[in-house]
Amino acid sequence: MLSLETCEPYCDFGSPIWHSGRKGGRTRDWAVRKMRVVHLSKNDLSGGAARAAYRLHKGLQRIGQESVLFVESRTSDDPRVTAFEKPMDIPSRVRRGLRQIWISRGFNRYRQSRPAGFELFSDDRSPYGSTVLEQIPACQVINLHWIRDLVDYDSFFTRVLRSTPVVWTLHDLNPLTGGCHYDLGCGRYLTHCGSCPQLGSSDSRDLSYKVWERKRGLFSTVSPSRLQFVTPSRWLAEEVRRSPILGKYPVCVIPYGLDLEEFAPRNRETVRDLLGIPRGARVLLFVAEDIGNRRKGFVHLVEALKRCAGDVPNLFLLSLGHNRPDTQIQIPYVHVGSVNNDRFLSMVYSAADLFAICSVQDNLPNTVLEAMACGIATVGTATGGIPDMVRNGVNGFTVDATDVGGLADSITGLLNNKARCAEMGANARRIAVEEYSLELQAKRYTELYGSIG
Repeated sequence: MLSLETCEPYCDFGSPIWHSGRKGGRTRDWAVRKMRVVHLSKNDLSGGAARAAYRLHKGLQRIGQESVLFVESRTSDDPRVTAFEKPMDIPSRVRRGLRQIWISRGFNRYRQSRPAGFELFSDDRSPYGSTVLEQIPACQVINLHWIRDLVDYDSFFTRVLRSTPVVWTLHDLNPLTGGCHYDLGCGRYLTHCGSCPQLGSSDSRDLSYKVWERKRGLFSTVSPSRLQFVTPSRWLAEEVRRSPILGKYPVCVIPYGLDLEEFAPRNRETVRDLLGIPRGARVLLFVAEDIGNRRKGFVHLVEALKRCAGDVPNLFLLSLGHNRPDTQIQIPYVHVGSVNNDRFLSMVYSAADLFAICSVQDNLPNTVLEAMACGIATVGTATGGIPDMVRNGVNGFTVDATDVGGLADSITGLLNNKARCAEMGANARRIAVEEYSLELQAKRYTELYGSIG
């Protein structure tokens, strides 16, 4: 098993793969043994974490690995995606129903107190209990992803680690916390959860306290020798290392990868014609799974646009995602809605001159990588893993999360300098090709699997 001393904190993007099996060693040899890997994910295509898991699954297949994606709900027609089958005999249905009632009861008391605009709050328990574990296909390595409501922590980790090594790819903070997926600066999970602001609670022993305590108790009994964490960003790896719950486990950073044929620059004028956007507009793009999610910071972008609208001729806003915002936009604006098809996504990105991301907190947003692969420069907040991708002055600019004025200045400066904006877009595509290909990500995971299997 890898240790923190032998696992380098970040992949060396300058080489084809990073090797962590021996101290100080790297290799360019892709000849590693073939393994059967099963990925566990809530679903296969709905949401950023699910798409990231599915892309890794396809990348592993592309380089000759045997990969199966095991999900609660299946959307794709991929024959190597297997859906969990709920046992429908009467005793199983009764047990599942009672477990669901018990889990829901803990959260119901906060439905009225919980403030609006927050993301999901997730329990460590699942109504399925041990039945998920019983259906996981035989494999040499299990790779967990976003497993909310699918995997019951206690049933899973007290049984599976006896026989099969586990890699857990974290897509947010939830495994470290008492229930939130991003803490938005709260910081309580670094000492002890309770009085949770996302529950609207003043009770020091509220649901977040109980979930945090169950996780701490469980993982205190699980040896570091059979559980390896992977994070897509440096920021999230550091949070794992600081965690009282998971800090003893080895962690390394392997960024997401993309199919760079699916995500590639398209003809901008043609795409704008299809979307009803004037060819001469200076288009700023914003993408989020849920635009109304306060963590994604759309309100900060609206404020920035008020400041720069008069300074950028023909400024046009394009957005993509669920829940078209009610905010009044004072410039021409088109909202595309939610899109799951990667080829069409790349067309939407290609319609833009510049991509904006205004997250208050984030991991390694797929949206930035997608924009880069499509040859679009980025302006955004210097939070989480965004600075891993956006190199100031090379493929875009980052500003402090609260610096609306700096965001407006960056937007204005790039949209009014077409040559520099285009140069940064070309740099973004080059960086994506060199550092974020699906094949490179899959090869890094393959070597990791081989070192622990």
